[in-house]
Amino acid sequence: MSETPRPCVVFDEAVTAYDFGATHPMAPVRVKLTMELAGSLGVLDRLDQVAAQPVSLDDLTGVHTPFYIERVVNLSRHPVYADPTVGLGTEENPIFAGMHEVSALIAGASVEAARRVWTGEAIRAANVAGGLHHAMPDKASGFCIYNDVALAIRWLLDHGAERVAYVDVDAHHGDGVQTIFYDDPRVLTVSIHEGPQTLFPGTGAWTETGGRGAPGSAVNIPLPPGTSDAGWLRAFHAVVPPVLRQFAPQILVTQHGCDSHMDDPLTNLMLSVDGQRHSYTALRELADELCDGKWVATGGGGYAVSGVVPRAWTHLLGIVADCPIDPEAPTPADWQRLARSRTGESPPTRMTDGRTASYRPWEFGFDPASWLDRSIEATRKEVLPFFGVDPGY
Repeated sequence: MSETPRPCVVFDEAVTAYDFGATHPMAPVRVKLTMELAGSLGVLDRLDQVAAQPVSLDDLTGVHTPFYIERVVNLSRHPVYADPTVGLGTEENPIFAGMHEVSALIAGASVEAARRVWTGEAIRAANVAGGLHHAMPDKASGFCIYNDVALAIRWLLDHGAERVAYVDVDAHHGDGVQTIFYDDPRVLTVSIHEGPQTLFPGTGAWTETGGRGAPGSAVNIPLPPGTSDAGWLRAFHAVVPPVLRQFAPQILVTQHGCDSHMDDPLTNLMLSVDGQRHSYTALRELADELCDGKWVATGGGGYAVSGVVPRAWTHLLGIVADCPIDPEAPTPADWQRLARSRTGESPPTRMTDGRTASYRPWEFGFDPASWLDRSIEATRKEVLPFFGVDPGY
């Protein structure tokens, strides 16, 4: 009888060279502190830690245009120049030496995670440095140079996958991944995010449902600012499980930007670490139910670099590793000292925000006076008929 493959995390210290500068919110220390916290709590002992190779220039053309790749390579070698026409050298996406190399390595880590799960070498895999979901085929966007999750999905399609589901729980719309696969019925992209009225990138309306030949291949759940655990989870469970069950994916790829947290400085959602942890568990259960456990999880946004990101993604790694962390667990004293020394901030002392992450299921009734409920209803009415599901309550 063959042994069940272990889950893995794909990580190389070199991915933390993805560094836009000391004042930029996309601070690489958040990845370092995540891995240190996961190690201190014993999570990494339950995961095979796997190295990755950077994707090749040819691999990158599966998602990005040759001209854009050439600009990234050249500007990476000559970081004194800029090219705003491809989104590089801006305040949002500063240029840095080695930009191409580290971006290709992060992409390689997500591709390796997908390869290991698809071939059965790992039952689940994570790349917390990944999730760079805004990068477009011909342009950098939203702190993202190469779209690692799209490259991982492209690898899966090129190696026999016929139905890949991508679920994005970042506070920002997963616009790059949606754009790249908008006309491909083999890929279902689902994004639950703060709505386009109040947050970058200004897309992700419930009316965006897929391109020519792929109706229903995009699902968007825009949320009002101020949405907290109860509302977020109500929206998630009202839409995500039914569409995934009808799509019947062979593998689930997820993006876990934790900038939906109430302490995040760039967004207006109000989730707790406990609510985020609930979403990770729900996606793990859907992967088990629908894909024989095949699940590739990535990081994403998250700019509360010591107070939120390490705890959120350590919970994610614990769920990937099949050793979920007790929310009441204290953060280790050695990790607290490390976080304080690297950020100058007072780190959290527990793995919880003290919330219950409860919610009122959609089936219990619709409130037309609620902006949240009106958004959920609009999404359900728009997309569920594509999947043969009655959007009624």
